[in-house]
Amino acid sequence: MKNKKKPPDLTKDMLLAVFKREKRPLALGELARILGLTSKQKQSLKRFVKGLAGEGSIVSLKNNRYGLSEEMSLVTGTLWCTRSGNGFIIPEKKGERDLFVPARSIKNAFHGDRVVARVEHTFRGRKEAKIVKVTQRKMSNIVGFIKKDRNLAYVIPEDDRISGHFLVNRRTNLGDLHNDDLVAARITRFPEEGNDPECKILSVFSGLQDIKSITRFVEYKRGLPLRFKKIVETEARGLDFTADPAERLDLRATKHVTIDGELAKDFDDAVCVEKTDHGFTLYVSIADVSHYVVPGSNLDDEAYARGTSVYFPGTVIPMLPKRLSNGICSLNPREDRLTITAKLTFDHDGKPTGTSFYRSIIRSVMRLTYNEVEDALTRKDRKPAKKVLDLLPELELMGKLASLLGGEREKRGSLDFDLPEPEVMLDIEGGIKNILRSERLFSHRIIEEFMIAANEAVARFLSGKGASPLFRVHEPPDAEKLRDFKRLLQALSVGYTKGPPTARSLQSVLADAEGTEYEFLINKVLLKSMKQARYSAVNKGHFGLASDCYLHFTSPIRRYPDLLCHRILKGILANSPARRIDNELEKMATHLSDQERMAMEVEREIEDRTRVLFMKERIGEEYDGIISHVASFGFFVELFDVFVEGLVLLSDLLDDYYRFEEEKFRIIGRRTRRIYRIGDKVRVRVTLADVEKNRLHFALIEKLEGAKPE
Repeated sequence: MKNKKKPPDLTKDMLLAVFKREKRPLALGELARILGLTSKQKQSLKRFVKGLAGEGSIVSLKNNRYGLSEEMSLVTGTLWCTRSGNGFIIPEKKGERDLFVPARSIKNAFHGDRVVARVEHTFRGRKEAKIVKVTQRKMSNIVGFIKKDRNLAYVIPEDDRISGHFLVNRRTNLGDLHNDDLVAARITRFPEEGNDPECKILSVFSGLQDIKSITRFVEYKRGLPLRFKKIVETEARGLDFTADPAERLDLRATKHVTIDGELAKDFDDAVCVEKTDHGFTLYVSIADVSHYVVPGSNLDDEAYARGTSVYFPGTVIPMLPKRLSNGICSLNPREDRLTITAKLTFDHDGKPTGTSFYRSIIRSVMRLTYNEVEDALTRKDRKPAKKVLDLLPELELMGKLASLLGGEREKRGSLDFDLPEPEVMLDIEGGIKNILRSERLFSHRIIEEFMIAANEAVARFLSGKGASPLFRVHEPPDAEKLRDFKRLLQALSVGYTKGPPTARSLQSVLADAEGTEYEFLINKVLLKSMKQARYSAVNKGHFGLASDCYLHFTSPIRRYPDLLCHRILKGILANSPARRIDNELEKMATHLSDQERMAMEVEREIEDRTRVLFMKERIGEEYDGIISHVASFGFFVELFDVFVEGLVLLSDLLDDYYRFEEEKFRIIGRRTRRIYRIGDKVRVRVTLADVEKNRLHFALIEKLEGAKPE
């Protein structure tokens, strides 16, 4: 009997090739017939095609047909709105330029939505986009201010980039609402033809008067998952630490330690360095989260949906329930824990000589903090804690190896940004005592170097095995962005080597700026010139690290891509590599990159509003600072004594009419020719601190000469 030909496995490339070959829109039945699919496979085809339509590679048409987006002058991307009402589409297809969308063509889409738009040409020949369809809504919640109109109430979004208003559900007791109340609401209906969007009130805020209320406000605004589903918590409670050491490399006799911040509770990584006749052996042992969180489980589904943990001052929204993140997965001291270990060997100069990877079991000998390690290694005026003294030889060895690894990275041109983070100092009652620039310690660099070395080693190993992990890619910056950076250096009279930009040449600029009054400014503007690192199914290298192959392996408790990496690595170690379809990986990469970006935006917004809250009690006070950014509407000033940034409006400068000169990063008075440019030192007075609207304004007192940031 003649065997039937086995139907092909569906892939993204295969389906797109069919559409290109047929050169016309196709129905599902036609696709199935062309591909020779069975009845059972037609259901898979339907899901697959809907997935492609969701990501915008194809578009759904009338009569249940689908067509190639690129053949219909359509583009898929994310809508980014401005306060003017206009917007831009950031195309999903890499390498394509952003497209301008006039306000009249935005229709019912909102800032952050994934959309399909038609590319049109204006009478001047400029490309514009007109939104055809919203494929995925970014927002589920809205926060804003109540406006009442007779028997109706509306929520006016506090984010100026979201236009229009949302009708409050008519069943709401409007007597409990007052004009200008700050509220959080769930969107129950998005705008359709002839209908206003609607919402249901979730919470009314009496004001953003402390960090707790700010955090709660942002959580509602972003629709963050505040609690785990019961089924997820139940699954987590059913897990226990169990291991057969015979199945794993037993590293409990090695002196592994964890080094983290004072407030950390989830310990992903432990490290150990040993001296050998040939150089050094570095053990980077990472919590084996994949032993407990298995594909298809409720825990795994929830972890993937969240994608990452989100950190706030004094609290966290974890990716995994505390039973795992702070319990059986966390590498707590003096407790047996399951790990995946990267064993890396180096010669006496810090050059790699070998790598190997193991399923392992460790017992961390000590939980150390960055400050404790710093006291032991660099702060000679402070006496280290006794527990640290017992490990001093091992810590000194770590410091030596980390310095060598950092030197090797610097030689290859790896960028080393030195940007302080805001450190919110709280009093005993949880109030804000001060906001300082966090100091980047040598102990931070030790862990950074070890994690980078492990991530790179795993990436090269998996790539060499032909595996399909999610790579961490960072593409070179756009030439236009770097031209702006070069103009900044010229405005500051800072030199720059001519020729095409490389990571090495840019690192040279950072090195030259180190210790100068413009160090923070140059680091900040160069970082803004960089593209954002992201996850990708395709290895495109990491420009910032000057690495040809990189991924995330070291934080599976708080990052899903690391958990995925562990599964792939363990599969190869067990000679049963997992198989994934490229289309599935690319979809995961997009989702996880989006979740990471969301977490960064949330953390930044809470930081910004916390800074405004701190300055609210300081209206009328005077501070010295540096002009950190100049725009057509004013300039921003970064204060020296307090780590906050506020705006001086051009409309508040009454001594002259000022003209913005973008090319020179400055404004100039038409009559007086007085100049304020990026990098100038000024004295300002705090005039406005509106936490609800996230606005901090200064009044200019005078331009300073010779003042330098501490």
